[in-house]
Amino acid sequence: MNWDWDATTLAALDAYLTDKGLYEGAPAPKRIGDGHSNLTYLIRVKGGNAVLRRPPPPPLPKGANDVEREAWVLSSLAGQNLPVPGVHAVASAGEVLDVPFYIMEHVPGHIITDRLPDGFDAQRDGASMVFGMVDALADLHAVDWRACGLADFGRPEGFNARHLKRIEGLMNHRDDPAPAWLSDMASELKRDVPAESGESIVHNDFRLGNLIWSDPKPRLLAILDWELATIGDPLLDLGYMACCYPVAGEEMTPTQELSAAFLEPGFPAREEVFARYAEVTGRNLSRLSWYGAMSAWKLAVLYDYQHRLARDTYYTDATQAPRFIAAAERFLRIL
Repeated sequence: MNWDWDATTLAALDAYLTDKGLYEGAPAPKRIGDGHSNLTYLIRVKGGNAVLRRPPPPPLPKGANDVEREAWVLSSLAGQNLPVPGVHAVASAGEVLDVPFYIMEHVPGHIITDRLPDGFDAQRDGASMVFGMVDALADLHAVDWRACGLADFGRPEGFNARHLKRIEGLMNHRDDPAPAWLSDMASELKRDVPAESGESIVHNDFRLGNLIWSDPKPRLLAILDWELATIGDPLLDLGYMACCYPVAGEEMTPTQELSAAFLEPGFPAREEVFARYAEVTGRNLSRLSWYGAMSAWKLAVLYDYQHRLARDTYYTDATQAPRFIAAAERFLRIL
């Protein structure tokens, strides 16, 4: 994941910002965030700050880290009454750098993971934060994606089986057979793939650490990290939330560790999250166990892939992927 700006790339960025009417002195890129995918930089532009997003160095899985696709969905969602940053400019590979990138609005605020910032109070604000998060997801799933310019963004027909097959391909992208703890869960999921519950924009990484909150009274200001977004089954987002929403007394998945602030007294139980979504959307959640298990297995495959790639120290822990499989087994029993 190592990459840094040099004199040549900085000069190219200067020229690009000038051409776009965004230049106001040296942009001075500064790496921000603790994500483990696309690289994100705070830069200086005309009128203040902005954020530049570009892919990490190769190798990259097929279809991953598509920042131009991410910019496409953000631009399409402008004016949809959703908290998304505006896009200022997009550059294709070779236009400025050897990779594509885009520049978006900088939204000041708090990104929360394992603990609440000073001044936040879970007893006072926990329910409004979580239900605001769920309502934003419901609003996303209600967007008319064809009308807003995303008619060619994905294929909702047969999405669940096709998505499972794609992740299975990544699971098997190795020299030796996939371990049984991964392949057995794949077989279990394939036995009873549900028909799609609907068709909508799916964020595919909707969790606490990808949200920006206001201070001091928490209000959802922005939803970040749209690189995995597509058109598909909205309940996959809810299943993913289950993999990221911790439950006291359960072994946490790695993504639940990144949302451990939800364990503070005052935040609603995970079942209340599902009930709120069902109330707002009217969707039938009777097959939610499959979506929770599917999301957990998918994360296990992705974490296992990154562990084998061995280029990011975050993924060196060999227990990460198996913990997702343990969660998948729990979801099949209890959701």
